[in-house]
Amino acid sequence: MFKSGFVTLVGRPNAGKSTLLNAVMGKKIAITSNTAQTTRHRFRAVKTAPDYQLVIVDTPGIHKPHDALGEELNTSAIKALEDVDVIAMLVDASAPVGTGDEWVANQIRRAKTPKVLVLSKTDLVEEEALDAQVEAAMALAEWDAVVACSAETGANVERFVDEVVALMPEGPQWFPADMETDQPLEVIVAEFIREKILRTFRDEIPHAIGVQTEEMEYVRKKDIYRIRAIIYTEHESQKGMIIGKGGASIKRIGTEAREDLEHILGCRVFLDLSVKVKKNWRRDATQIRRFGYGEGA
Repeated sequence: MFKSGFVTLVGRPNAGKSTLLNAVMGKKIAITSNTAQTTRHRFRAVKTAPDYQLVIVDTPGIHKPHDALGEELNTSAIKALEDVDVIAMLVDASAPVGTGDEWVANQIRRAKTPKVLVLSKTDLVEEEALDAQVEAAMALAEWDAVVACSAETGANVERFVDEVVALMPEGPQWFPADMETDQPLEVIVAEFIREKILRTFRDEIPHAIGVQTEEMEYVRKKDIYRIRAIIYTEHESQKGMIIGKGGASIKRIGTEAREDLEHILGCRVFLDLSVKVKKNWRRDATQIRRFGYGEGA
């Protein structure tokens, strides 16, 4: 009996969705950071085993939107609840269950899809506090399974997979066995560049950044990818900060991104980064879709 299906990960920003996805896959394929709106795409990862194929749909954190980008990301996350086989809601075990979690639970409560409650980041809490968190989170909705896990340590990650697979129907292998994501390579490149900015800067800078891959060329004779990407900011002052004194900041961003990209692509990478200003792009739905964020173009 072969089982296959789609599981959508939903939750508040920074609930640990992308980190759990990476832990399930056994490698880093989705970007992570402590900044809200790190995930801007519906990212699909494919885990294939002899008796199942699990398609994991990572979604933007559901939150109270402050601009058109936030609204687009919320729409993307909520739409990801449609036509899936399992919904997994992540609740940060190290933070009190609050109105944000209640709002997410209200979105999934209407769905007839099997639901799994996941208490994430259990490595950050004591057992007694975890028990209280589990009790509070269980009151949010009716659950078909409950898992407390830590993607950082790997504790109960396999149990999460087992619980999801148990709820999936019999079905075909939708994707090739060696396929790990259906995300276009150009999008993955742009996202890993953006991750380095998220981890380098604070305050408003990370939210104001958009990245587009303009050119990608594989030079077979030299076994190297030549990549040109543009980092967009909303204001000239932000552009100056991204470039840094004497170009130091953008050089560091490029160096760190290139290391990840060489690991992913399996060859050397020449990365050419530039910075441009696109004023108030987060307030323009057309510009947001050109970046491919939320529901995309």
